[in-house]
Amino acid sequence: MRVQNALQVSLIVCLVSSSGIWAGDADIVDTAVSAGQFKTLVAAVKAAGLVETLKGEGPFTVFAPTDAAFAKLPKELLTDLLRPENKEKLTAILTYHVVPGRIVLRAQAPATVQGAKLKIVSEGTFLVNNAEVVQSDIAASNGVIHVIDTVLMPESNRTDEARSARDLIVVAIDRGVPLFNAGQANACAAVYEVTAISLLQSHAGALSSQAKEKLQTALCETKKTHDAREQAWILRRALDAAYLDLK
Repeated sequence: MRVQNALQVSLIVCLVSSSGIWAGDADIVDTAVSAGQFKTLVAAVKAAGLVETLKGEGPFTVFAPTDAAFAKLPKELLTDLLRPENKEKLTAILTYHVVPGRIVLRAQAPATVQGAKLKIVSEGTFLVNNAEVVQSDIAASNGVIHVIDTVLMPESNRTDEARSARDLIVVAIDRGVPLFNAGQANACAAVYEVTAISLLQSHAGALSSQAKEKLQTALCETKKTHDAREQAWILRRALDAAYLDLK
């Protein structure tokens, strides 16, 4: 579902739970539980000890990543974040998704409970940092939920992820160039393809929407040609663009 540019303050989209209770009658936590698409988020909120906070008076605005959004993270990273010894780090990430008060989507830079600011822009759909809002204005008794397709990371976490993504690209090019120069364009294209897929699956949080679109387009374009050299160059240009985007 795409978010319209013109949002009226008075328009509130209520979500009905499986038990037939309107989301506006339930708090943020119970609304998320009823929705069924935030199982990972709810588990993370419990692990961080934030349940009582988000069931409090508020009001809060929560940018809620879906289970599919969490699935974009490397599995080992998510497992690590849910460990008791990493509670502080998990709390910082989750509170980066929470803004005090009820905010209506528009171009702005609201401060989060974590302390850092989010950047909200409108580009046909609303983007919160590098995440797209896929559903907006889900009313809860103590706030509002906007559903997003990517987990937001505070600056320090995004910096680490961006560094890891850049390193992955550098390794791919270091391996691919000698193969290409040795006449093994097929092998070079294969290295670049695996790298592009890995970036989209495991490092999506560090990439802008434009960089992700270029990688996805490149992967599609390579299917339209049987020329291995052309495939390698299509993917190489997308990887170069992603590298510049990550700097």
